[in-house]
Amino acid sequence: MKLIFSEQKSDYDHYQFPYAVLAVPEPGEAPADLFDAGFLPWARGLDRFYLCRHARVELAKFRPSSENRRILRKGEGLGMKLVPRAEFDLTPDRRERYLQYAEVRFGPRVMPAERLELVFNSPVTTHVLVFTETKSGAEVGVVVMYLEAPHLGHYRYAFYDLNYFNRNLGMYMMTSAVAQFAERGFKHLYLGTCYSEKALYKTQFAGAEFFNGFRWSNHLEELKFLIKRDQTELHQHLLENGEYLEKFFDSDLQQIASASSFQVKLK
Repeated sequence: MKLIFSEQKSDYDHYQFPYAVLAVPEPGEAPADLFDAGFLPWARGLDRFYLCRHARVELAKFRPSSENRRILRKGEGLGMKLVPRAEFDLTPDRRERYLQYAEVRFGPRVMPAERLELVFNSPVTTHVLVFTETKSGAEVGVVVMYLEAPHLGHYRYAFYDLNYFNRNLGMYMMTSAVAQFAERGFKHLYLGTCYSEKALYKTQFAGAEFFNGFRWSNHLEELKFLIKRDQTELHQHLLENGEYLEKFFDSDLQQIASASSFQVKLK
């Protein structure tokens, strides 16, 4: 892959000069290679990826916990089917229901109709996971996904009937997806970014890990430290934070460098 560093707003008073790290695949590289390196694809396609703190489940390590089983029991009477995107009809009724859901769950104007169309029609969407009531056949929720079997599934967006909110339908859909793709022999299921306490539900699976900028980590206390730090006014880069270095890496910067998969050879 080729890396591109896109400059963001600087804080010259504190000598912070941030860059967003973008990756462009090179010939012979598959999207799975970039996912594994800590990147997620941008919304419009698989020709550009961005580095971020996101979560995944190493599915070979997944075993349903008592909480996972409790959630799955709440979905009794529901069925699940994986549908190729080309076979999924984004009808006007579905558009309206998904937009209503987005308005309530994501916030006003966060996902207008144009963005919804992009989500479903981008090359980053290969399949839709459809959940229905077994008896009536009525659709109660969908998950927009990118699949690259057997390497990965990317759980991109979920839309569901908010009348099922008290039945933890959203959590049921994610837990069902984790269990389903583990059973299918996939290596990883990627669950999106994790920058807030609200997103910690993505870590409640055996095999959960997150990308910390230089490696995948299964250390939940480290993730909680990063999230708490995000809530404070920051005037230093993470690897300048002595508490973080001492607590998780014994103040050994070489240990961090050795763990990183990134290596640049200057011409």
